[in-house]
Amino acid sequence: MIRTPVYALTDEGRARRLVREHGWATLVSHTATGLVASHVPVLLEDDDEFTVVSHVGRPDDEQHELGEHEVLLVVEGPYGYVSPGWYGYEPAVPTWNYVAVHLYGTPELLGPEDTYRVLDATTDRYEDAMPAPVRLPDVAEYAARIAPGAAGFRLRVTRWEGRAKLSQDKPRAVVERVVAQLEAEPADHPYANPALAAEMRAELMRRPSRPGDGR
Repeated sequence: MIRTPVYALTDEGRARRLVREHGWATLVSHTATGLVASHVPVLLEDDDEFTVVSHVGRPDDEQHELGEHEVLLVVEGPYGYVSPGWYGYEPAVPTWNYVAVHLYGTPELLGPEDTYRVLDATTDRYEDAMPAPVRLPDVAEYAARIAPGAAGFRLRVTRWEGRAKLSQDKPRAVVERVVAQLEAEPADHPYANPALAAEMRAELMRRPSRPGDGR
């Protein structure tokens, strides 16, 4: 990850919130045959312990050699393009702002019953927002038939690192102009991004005033 200290995300509470709210991740394993990557939904399992659960479709569990070594789980939050035309000064170049965390640990493979519980919880997590949610018990026979094709796993996070690159290197007035552009109506703006704007506003509230903020 980018090593610029001003972008470091060190608050574990923020990292957990990112996992909870943006549960789509990239699972990366360094196996005997080389690097393997899969894209998986993740759930924060326990607020007392930094633990996530997920599942892969078989045979990805074997390709990743899950349970045999440490893996990397990359969880991305809001991200987006920032145009230099939004800064209000020249010269300037474009950039991308983003929030992401890297989680490390050795996965614990789950048995059939626990895997089914992960599938059930994952379905509920995303169906809760639907006007007519479809739960696994609603399609119990079909769900039971296809569930063996998934392998659940639990990752107890042994170490993690995060970055929140949110224009911290820019004066407050410049950041506010960028946020205003990101908050524009999508119909009028190709790069409108309210979620990224919200992260930038929260970052502005966290930082103290400093010289040059009125630029």
